[in-house]
Amino acid sequence: MILLRDLGFSRNGDALVTGATLQMHPGWKVGLTGANGCGKSSFLGLLRGELHADRGDLERPPNWVLAHVAQDTPALPDAALEFVLDGDTELRQIERDLVAAEASHDNEHDAHHAGEQIGLLHSRLGEIDGYAAPARAASLMHGLGFTDEDFQRPVAEFSGGWRVRLNLARALMCRSDLLLLDEPTNHLDLDAIIWLEAWLKGYPGTLILISHDRDFLDVVTTHILAIEAGKMQLFTGNYSACERARAERLANDLALAAKQKREAAHLQSYIDRFRAKASKARQAQSRIKMLAKMGDIIAAHIDTPFSFSFPEPTGFSDPLLLVDDAKVGYDAPCVPGNPLRGQATAIFEKLRFTLRPDSRIGLLGRNGAGKSTLMKLLAGELQPLAGVREAGRNLKLGYFAQHQLEQLRPAESPLWHMIKLEPRTREQDLRNYLGGFDFRGDMVDAPCGRFSGGEKTRLALALMIRTAPNLLLLDEPTNHLDLEMREALTIALQETEAGMVLVSHDRHLLRATCDELWLVADGKVTPFDGDLDDYAEWLAQDRAAEKKGGGSRNSASGKPAPAAAKPVSQESAPARSACPDARSAGGQRRPLLKESEKLEQQLAEWQGELKLLETRLADPSLYAGPEARLLDELTLRQALLTQNIGTAEARWLEIHELLESTKEN
Repeated sequence: MILLRDLGFSRNGDALVTGATLQMHPGWKVGLTGANGCGKSSFLGLLRGELHADRGDLERPPNWVLAHVAQDTPALPDAALEFVLDGDTELRQIERDLVAAEASHDNEHDAHHAGEQIGLLHSRLGEIDGYAAPARAASLMHGLGFTDEDFQRPVAEFSGGWRVRLNLARALMCRSDLLLLDEPTNHLDLDAIIWLEAWLKGYPGTLILISHDRDFLDVVTTHILAIEAGKMQLFTGNYSACERARAERLANDLALAAKQKREAAHLQSYIDRFRAKASKARQAQSRIKMLAKMGDIIAAHIDTPFSFSFPEPTGFSDPLLLVDDAKVGYDAPCVPGNPLRGQATAIFEKLRFTLRPDSRIGLLGRNGAGKSTLMKLLAGELQPLAGVREAGRNLKLGYFAQHQLEQLRPAESPLWHMIKLEPRTREQDLRNYLGGFDFRGDMVDAPCGRFSGGEKTRLALALMIRTAPNLLLLDEPTNHLDLEMREALTIALQETEAGMVLVSHDRHLLRATCDELWLVADGKVTPFDGDLDDYAEWLAQDRAAEKKGGGSRNSASGKPAPAAAKPVSQESAPARSACPDARSAGGQRRPLLKESEKLEQQLAEWQGELKLLETRLADPSLYAGPEARLLDELTLRQALLTQNIGTAEARWLEIHELLESTKEN
């Protein structure tokens, strides 16, 4: 096991953790959480032996094999597959010893001893499944998004993000007892994240994982090790279980009661707005499931340092943006020797859709499928090669993409950037606004060139939000953000009236803020009829088909679009595509049964709450006391519950009529 006894450690002279005493057992999958700078990465450094404790002890079995993801990858000439295979150091040592033994075997004097050595080495190679090692490495690379053609490409040819994936594959290739992962999902698309989840769930060793992706933590972890206020606390269960435990503790702190009530009121207003607008059954059910946990989430983050909201847009156009019969792509560079110079490479053809003020769309698709290209088209940074991109008269865009971090002036402070944006606004008002993004004290006046990736992202978001856009285009806005900031952004996006198109690998953010999902694949943009669980299932089916030789992988998207999908258009937007099994009777029944089950669970919760409310309202003392406001709140809640139960029961009856009709057919 891993044992901490009165452990204390620091970084650059600043104390991070003191007095940590706990133990982690073999096979545990531990999520390491806490604010940026609290000591998470330093703790991994201690486990790797790269840092030393200031006091106390950190012990782990000395014979354990440890694996972690290297931070840098030099521009090596090695083939990618060979680079990944290097992660199994024992395998590589056996291979070297075999070469040496076989060379000795040719020497008559050493032949007998070399023969025995060769036999032992081949025996050990079989024990560690070494003969299948290339196939295992190929499987890891496929799961992380590499194609067969990538296997023999030199490492030096890959971009920085893809080298990070190679480092991750190399770490997974190691037959380790302890695996340390620091933000492994940062450079992965959603498809690769879902694959990695499944792989880590089956990992037999001990895992310690830093991640700011709450869904990823929920699926993978069995325990949470939280670093807060210089202390380490171990929780049993996944991240949601940790939040519930933390919420219960914070709920007992009366000093936070008033703030919690205000946050709950914001949440309730969002719930009411959502229920009034939701019309897409499976996305709606996914949202309701998430909202059922939202009370715990709000309570657990009640002491967050982040507090902000989007200003109300000054006006809208309907539509906000129209794209009609658009051909989208890039012109090849006009350089000597380029056979394609002057020619256009199309990513999309005949693209047609309309964005309205109530559009809340999440884009799904592999890296390279064209999501960022589509966002650049919407933002006006890329003009269509043919067709129309027409902006509404009152369109006011708020566009966030990672390259915009480069537009920050490194020598200037957050306050300077705000004054540049709003030179007539009082400085104190700008300082207060920046405080909502946790830029306080000296940090408000510090040059942002020294900031971390997360701090730069927060500043770029603060500047974009301040402009009061009516259409938000967000391309991976949560990269480098910690869990607290992600939750604050989620709540702010839920409350804004602006339209939104979102690209994100954070499934909690997608579930919480998007009313519909579009799939970008094979040069098309198609509605996806289902929630993120359906998308994961579709990916699993498609991978299985590929392994059997029945699937095809497109060079741009990596996945074929759903068989029954129709291009997104103004006329066809309400029509939804089908998942691969949705055309069969079984495929029609499966989502209905899922929805019915969720409704039954929600109805039971609402009816239980309504019964408690009615008991409370029947108490005469409630009417005799001075709590008139409480009485109004209870009465309103009773009316809302009654309305929700009626709507849910009607939908439940409708579902069962549909189930009966599909059974008859």
